[in-house]
Order: sequence, then C-alpha cells, then structure tokens
Amino acid sequence: MLDRKGFTLIELLIVVVIIGILAAIAIPKFSNTREKAYIASMKSDLRNLATAQESYFADNVTYTSSLTAIGAGESQGVSITIANVGGTGWSATGAHNATTKTCAIYFGTSAVAPADTEGEVKCTT
Repeated sequence: MLDRKGFTLIELLIVVVIIGILAAIAIPKFSNTREKAYIASMKSDLRNLATAQESYFADNVTYTSSLTAIGAGESQGVSITIANVGGTGWSATGAHNATTKTCAIYFGTSAVAPADTEGEVKCTT
C-alpha cells in the first residue's frame, strides 16, 4: 500500500465551512462597529460646534451660521449644517457620507429633529 500524507477532501471542506461560519458572524459585527464610529464622529463634531458657538456668543453677543467664523471643523466624511440662527439660539445637523443616520443639536427655541433636549446631541435610529 501507498503511504500518502495530506488532507482528505472531506477535511478540507469542513475547514472551509468553519471559516465561512466565522466570517458570517464577524462581518456584520464589523459593519456595525464602523457605523458606530461614524456616529461618534458626528456627535463629536456637533459637541465641538456647540462649544465654539458659545465662545463666539460670549465675544459677539450673537450666534453665527458660519463654521469658519467660529473656527469649527468637520471630521472626514462629516458635513455640518447650521440653521435657525438667531439671537436666542441655533440648531445644527450632522451627516456622514457613509451612513444614512443623522444627528442634531440645538440651543434656545430652535429645536430640530431628532434632537429633543436642548444642548444634547441626538441621532436617528
């Protein structure tokens, strides 16, 4: 008889199936983690905007709709839109180009969805 060394076809198929099962578990978890990171960058940018707006208000006794005027930047992929700017408040929304979820924050009476509490960043679910 021949003494052959190596793996049988059945053993190789079992390994491929196991790798497939592990990949099917890992890929959705990785995708979910990436979306959480995008949301975290939107929240961070909106919180930084709030700090910059209040600093600008302390100097000028008004709010602004210009990100450059207050020195607020946007993270990569994030776009911030400031709206409803007035003497008593402002609102802003944030979006990321890699997700459909949006976040918002407001101060004063300029509420914008999904934000429902003044000064607190809220995101769509």
